[in-house]
Amino acid sequence: MAVAFVFPGQGSQTVGMGKALADAFAPAKAVFAEVDAALGESLSTTIFEGPQDKLTLTENAQPALMAVSLAVMRVLEAEAGLSLARDAAFVAGHSLGEYSALAAAGTFSVADAARLLRTRGQAMQKAVPVGVGAMAALLGLDYDAAVAVAAEAAQGEVCQAANDNGGGQVVVSGNKAAVERAVEIAKGKGAKRAMLLPVSAPFHCALMAPAAEVMAEALSKVHVMAPVVPVVSNVRASALKDPAEIVKALVAQVTGTVRWRESVAYMAAQGVSKFYEIGAGKVLSGLVKRIADGAIGTAIGTPDDVAAFKAAKN
Repeated sequence: MAVAFVFPGQGSQTVGMGKALADAFAPAKAVFAEVDAALGESLSTTIFEGPQDKLTLTENAQPALMAVSLAVMRVLEAEAGLSLARDAAFVAGHSLGEYSALAAAGTFSVADAARLLRTRGQAMQKAVPVGVGAMAALLGLDYDAAVAVAAEAAQGEVCQAANDNGGGQVVVSGNKAAVERAVEIAKGKGAKRAMLLPVSAPFHCALMAPAAEVMAEALSKVHVMAPVVPVVSNVRASALKDPAEIVKALVAQVTGTVRWRESVAYMAAQGVSKFYEIGAGKVLSGLVKRIADGAIGTAIGTPDDVAAFKAAKN
């Protein structure tokens, strides 16, 4: 049975995530210390103690979620003898989670991943003035129908599919008025629900072009290694191992669609039937079950989850 390890994106953050792990396991505590040192501040204090609004800021949430995911990975390696190179067919991550996947697979150091995600969060926030952009979830429409809704709603503005999450869940992103039009059009086309999301910027659309430029420059200055296991890219929905191609895909990801449904389907078609979600929350585990028939999604984020993984492995 082939296995994949997947890493959550923004929205999974909660105050206190990873704290029990850091308290129980030295390797987890070391990851948080490494991230704090890389950023020159105690992000771990914000992760463990809040406040929630500070943790939710894009520039904090992105490196924070990566830190929790990598803390879990280090504990699995130390406590359960996990080796991605031996035990995984693929890794993948949702949006920022792709950086977590790459750090787990050795493409980036934890410190570089933290700095890149801090830069990414800041650049995405600065790309569009607050109030100009928006994102909305369209539920109960398939991807092609959602793309048609976005095209009809654009009317000369930006409105495009940002996340194809699977299970009839597509997120559109762009200029606020266009996204608001998409919500109304989607309701008229039979969407079960269509609602604006509480986000601070319109991610994964053409309005993020300034942030893509920032990331291209930031990535050009980082040491990039070939991952020990293929990484399924958000924008390509296929596996990459070449460092230059990985960097290209990460730059494209800032303005491109997160093709999560196709990414999971790709891994399932290659024989993956078990997906471990590493880090905060259980969002991806739920989506996996809706995308791939018979696939099992298991979230690992607490000491109890680690113990269960270890018991199952042994």
